Amino acid sequence: MGKMRDKLKQYLKPGYYEKYDYHWGMTIDLDRCTGCEACVVACQAENNLPIVGEKRFKERREIKWLRVERYWEGEYPNIKLRFIPMLCQHCDQAPCETPCPVAATYHNQDGLNTQIYNRCIGTRTCAVYCPYEVRYFNWFTYKWDEPLEQQLNPDVTVREKGVMEKCTFCIQRIRQAKDHAKDDGRRRVRDGEVTPACVQSCPTKAMVFGDLNDPNSRVSKMYKNPRGYKVLEELNTLPKIVYLKKADSDV
Repeated sequence: MGKMRDKLKQYLKPGYYEKYDYHWGMTIDLDRCTGCEACVVACQAENNLPIVGEKRFKERREIKWLRVERYWEGEYPNIKLRFIPMLCQHCDQAPCETPCPVAATYHNQDGLNTQIYNRCIGTRTCAVYCPYEVRYFNWFTYKWDEPLEQQLNPDVTVREKGVMEKCTFCIQRIRQAKDHAKDDGRRRVRDGEVTPACVQSCPTKAMVFGDLNDPNSRVSKMYKNPRGYKVLEELNTLPKIVYLKKADSDV
C-alpha cells in the first residue's frame, strides 16, 4: 500500500498537470496569520455568501467558505493561541468527487475541484466524504434586504436551496485574468495576475496563490519551504494548500 501511495504521489506532484494550462495552488504562512478574519469577510462579500443570523448559526446552518480555526496550546499561564485558516483544499485525489451520484463536483483542466450548481441535487454525499468539513449545504433560499442586494457580485451565481457549495479559489477572477491575457495576445497568465479575495485582503500577506506548473512562480517556491506541511496528508487526498508552520512550533 505504501509503494502504491508513493507511486501515486510521484505522478500527482507539481508538474503532473503540465498537460493542462494551469495547476492552481496556495500557501498559508501561519507565522504571519493573526486571525483577524479579513479573509473570511472578503470571501463572504466576493462570493455572495448569505448572513444566516444567530438562530440559523446555532442550528449549524452557517455558510462560510473559509473559516479561521483556533487551537490553544500549553497550560496556564503559558498558553499559546494558534490560527489556521481552513478552506477547500482542492485535493488532487479529492474524496468528494467519486461518490457524487450526478458528477456535480469534478476536477477541471486547471486542477481545481469545481462544483456545478445546476447539476447538484443536494444529496450532501460530498460533504460526508470531505475530511476537512469545508462543504456547505443551502438549507434555504436566502434573500438580501434592500439596498443590500446591490452589493452582490454580478460575476458570481447566487445559489438557491438544495445546493452544495464551497471555495472555488475565486474562479471568476481566474477566468477574468485568462480573458485579459488573451486580449493582450498572451497564451498564459503571468504570476500574480490572479489574486483570490482572501489573498487580496490579508493584511499580513500570509496567503500566496499561483500556478504550480510554473516553477518560477512564488507559490511554487513557497511549496519548497521546509516549514511546509499539508493538513491530513496521511489520508492521501493530496491537498493543494500548503501551510507553513509557525517558526516557534513543531506542529
